[in-house]
Amino acid sequence: MSEQNAHKTSPRNVPLWQQLQQVAQVVQQVQAGSSTATALEQVPAGLRPGVQALVYQVLRGLGIGRWLREQLVPKKPAPLLDALLTSALVLAWRAQPEQCGGHAEGYTGFTLVNQAVEAAKRHPRLKHQGGLVNAVLRRFLREQEELEVVYRAQSPQRDPELLNLPRWWWQRLQQDYGVQAGDIVHQALQPAPLTLRVNVRHLSARDYLEQHLRPAGIEGILNGAHGVTLAQACPVQQLPGFAEGWISVQDAAAQLAAPLLLEALPQGNNLRVLDACAAPGGKTAHLLELADHAVTALDVDPVRCQRIHDNLQRLGLQATVLAADAGAPASWWDGQPFDAILLDAPCTASGIVRRHPDVPWLRREQDVPQLAAQQQRLLEALWPLLAPGGHLLYCTCSVFKQEGEEQIAGFLQRHADAVARPAPGHLLPKHHNKDAGLGENGTLGTGTASASLVDHDGFFYALLAKQP
Repeated sequence: MSEQNAHKTSPRNVPLWQQLQQVAQVVQQVQAGSSTATALEQVPAGLRPGVQALVYQVLRGLGIGRWLREQLVPKKPAPLLDALLTSALVLAWRAQPEQCGGHAEGYTGFTLVNQAVEAAKRHPRLKHQGGLVNAVLRRFLREQEELEVVYRAQSPQRDPELLNLPRWWWQRLQQDYGVQAGDIVHQALQPAPLTLRVNVRHLSARDYLEQHLRPAGIEGILNGAHGVTLAQACPVQQLPGFAEGWISVQDAAAQLAAPLLLEALPQGNNLRVLDACAAPGGKTAHLLELADHAVTALDVDPVRCQRIHDNLQRLGLQATVLAADAGAPASWWDGQPFDAILLDAPCTASGIVRRHPDVPWLRREQDVPQLAAQQQRLLEALWPLLAPGGHLLYCTCSVFKQEGEEQIAGFLQRHADAVARPAPGHLLPKHHNKDAGLGENGTLGTGTASASLVDHDGFFYALLAKQP
């Protein structure tokens, strides 16, 4: 469920204090190292939509929330109390709405403070802390203008966490992109829209938008060759043709993978194609929607392999699905070379922060070289499986160059039989300007693969040909 949809489907009769209790518990777990998705599973189903929407707001402003809490309570409180105070401060903060998400929709600062106090009083572990919560948050309301002045006077270069990212993350972006780093941060802190991939076996993206969505009162824009980005998210089950397999949820940047790989292949059907890290199966399905090839979808996690099966079944598509380690081909490969390999490698997910705002707070600086080593292991293991004249498409949902440009530069130096073909390289996150009008359904050629995208996550693509 998208956060926009989550917010809109929030039960109106659920008191805010009750949601704030759950928000604090989720934020506490994220700060302790759990993913938002895992933490939200523990939230009662009736509260989950509204809690998710508020949690995402908090995570986009977690840096400023921590800073505010430190100004008001220098000694760090117990984890749950700290999470409640930090969450309430983020939601009430108004100095940097473009960074923090602004107010929780429909609530004033005074309401948020009162409800946060109520959340403490009604929680068994916080019931004796209601007075402290009240004092801290009311002080915040009194001193908000002074805090704003202090905040604006502080240089992000001195305290990058005020940009709502860990210091090392900001430094790496600066190292990789220089003056562009600030824009990348800004884009990453925008809520991601709901983008659909239209199954061309049924209809085109333009026809789906004009003949099915708009007559149903659902607005959107064309985004790439097969994508439609909705103006307002809604439950996918309510979208025309979802149950029939007309559409899937997939970001526009991720939709480039299948066309980029297939356009490099010879004409015809029944080529052997490997999707090496396939779960949950979006790129596997896209390959099959566009061509009739023999696709093998591989993932190391059997549970995630079931998601591949489920997605293919809804779309009416078939592939060979294997639960195995792509980096250990001896355990699963039949010895027959593949004509094409798609390697969507595990990565930091630094390009999809707008969709998963917990990512920067869960990652550690040492994760980058560790994941780069894993990516290299997969590349080295899979390259011998590619037939001469075949193509391997390497991609990650990362904007860090160690996981993209630098990874491929090293691979090309080690393999004289590998040749780089035209590909987008690093695609930086892009947020659609609603005032720019409707996008056009452009074509996807190898040299202009990203030209028609109007909104997308951060991604990296490299297309490698194996010399005969």
